[in-house]
Amino acid sequence: MTWLLTNRRSAVIIGITLLLPIALYMYALITIWTVGRDYQSGIDNLSPRIARLRGLIEREEALRQAVGEVDRRFLNLVYSAEQDRATVSANLQKEVRQMLVDAGLSVANSQVLPILERGLFDYIGLRVTVTGDMAGLDSALESLASYMPLVLVESLAVSPKVTRRVKGQAAEQQAITATLQLLSLRALQ
Repeated sequence: MTWLLTNRRSAVIIGITLLLPIALYMYALITIWTVGRDYQSGIDNLSPRIARLRGLIEREEALRQAVGEVDRRFLNLVYSAEQDRATVSANLQKEVRQMLVDAGLSVANSQVLPILERGLFDYIGLRVTVTGDMAGLDSALESLASYMPLVLVESLAVSPKVTRRVKGQAAEQQAITATLQLLSLRALQ
C-alpha cells in the first residue's frame, strides 16, 4: 500500500495499461454481439419473404392460369395493337353512331378526337351530339355499356330542347339534346 502512495504516477500508468486490454476486449465483444444481432434481425426479416416466395412457387400453376384468364379478358376490353389507329377510330365512330340511331336518337354531330398515347394504350376519343328523348338516351347508354371493346362515357351533358306547345294538344315527351364524350382504348403492344 505504501508503494501506491509513493509511486502514484507509476500506479496510474500500470492501472491504465491493465485496463486498456480489458476495455479493448469489451469493445470487441460488444461489436461482435451488435453485428450478430443485426445479422439475426436481417434473417428474421427474410423469413416472411422466403415463406411468401415458397407460397408463390406452390401456387405457380394457378397464378399462370389466372394471368392467362386476365389476358383473355383484357383482349375483350381493348382494341388490339394489330389494328390501325385510324381504322379503329373510324369503326368506333361508325358503330357508336349506329347504336345511337338504333336507340331512337338522331345524331347531329360526331367528331373523332385526337388520339392520345398514354402508358400502354392509345386513348381514342369521340364526341357525339344527339337529339331525342330520355328513353332513347337511356337505351343508348345501355347499348354503350354492353359494347365490346369497352366504351367509357367520359362526360355527358344533357339539356332540354325548347319546343312550342299548342293550346289544346297533349303534352309531348320532353325532347333533349345530349353531348357525349366517349373513350375507348387500343393496346400499343
